[in-house]
Amino acid sequence: MPGDGGSTQTLQTFMDEIFRALRRPEQRRWAQAYLWALIHGAGKKTPRTMALAKPLPPAAAHGLHRFINASPWDWNPVRHRLAREVAARTAPQAWTVAELIIPKRGEHSVGVHRRVDPATGRTVNCQRALVFFLASGGQCYPVDWSLVLGGAWDSDRERRRRARIPGSEAGRTPADHVTAYAAEAAAHPGLPRLPWVLDLTRCDDAAGVLAGLARQRADVVCEISPDHLVLLTGQHTPVATTVGALMEVRHARQTHVLLRQTPDGGVRPVPVHTYAGTVTAAPRPGSGDDVGARPYRVVERPDPDGRQPARYWLTTLTDRRVEDVLRLARSHAAALAAVATLRRRFGVLDFEGRSFPGWHHHMTMASAAYVYQRLSGAPATALAGAAP
Repeated sequence: MPGDGGSTQTLQTFMDEIFRALRRPEQRRWAQAYLWALIHGAGKKTPRTMALAKPLPPAAAHGLHRFINASPWDWNPVRHRLAREVAARTAPQAWTVAELIIPKRGEHSVGVHRRVDPATGRTVNCQRALVFFLASGGQCYPVDWSLVLGGAWDSDRERRRRARIPGSEAGRTPADHVTAYAAEAAAHPGLPRLPWVLDLTRCDDAAGVLAGLARQRADVVCEISPDHLVLLTGQHTPVATTVGALMEVRHARQTHVLLRQTPDGGVRPVPVHTYAGTVTAAPRPGSGDDVGARPYRVVERPDPDGRQPARYWLTTLTDRRVEDVLRLARSHAAALAAVATLRRRFGVLDFEGRSFPGWHHHMTMASAAYVYQRLSGAPATALAGAAP
């Protein structure tokens, strides 16, 4: 393998641990070469351009391409090792998820379809991915991926066959992907059982996500829209209301004053409201969800400057301080920052293959490159310019 000065042994140790799950020696060799190229290569991250990262020979492009698109390796054990490495070397506090919209031309890239981007309101031709993170100390580490299918990919069996998409992937919603990974993480002995921090404000099945996580008995800190329905209990018949309407009843809420540092070094008081009691989740109409009477706390944070609408969270952490809940809630902002770095530095927009396994292979390698860069403490700019 190529060297990179003083960090050669650190990188080699990391690769030996993460890629031990690959059975064939040649797979491990190409995995190490691909990871090296992701970390050290500049510009677009395709096999052809990555092979230009010295000291890889230009002929390596074929081997890199085959490793990603044709080699039959299972990405799940590699991701599990990646998650365990993060858990062992940090103090993770939460799981969180961010959406990644990958613009594409044409209709042949795996999973590509037209949808409205909720961030811009524009219709885009894209792949839609979910990135799963372990959050620790203001950092988020990407450890798993899901590709959300849509359009003809759910109905066209021949298209799925050509892209080597398992039949079990058809029709899966984002809520299905999140709850399935939560179940997988909870069942894995090497992964920590942590709260799930989610932004459900644009989710069209927020109730389904909450119901799925409730079945896993997973704690949550979920940002929700003001029109999200909850149930008030303690009466003969539960009463449905929205969190926005609930928190407008002044006598039903408690005010907590948090202190925040200002840019000039001063301190300003920030009021945060909580509902005085607890609520339960309202099931989806006709869904048959049995979420029991799980209690949630409602947290409202008004905009300190009064220029933006208030934000709302539901959390099962009813015995935690409000400061702790909001600190966990910030994990999602860290995940969005990590997605921006993945886009800019580690090639998650650059996969050109058409197969489902190839897409997952490339995203797994991008995660490994990002995690190594963060765990090693080397800034991305230094890695990009490291002398081979």
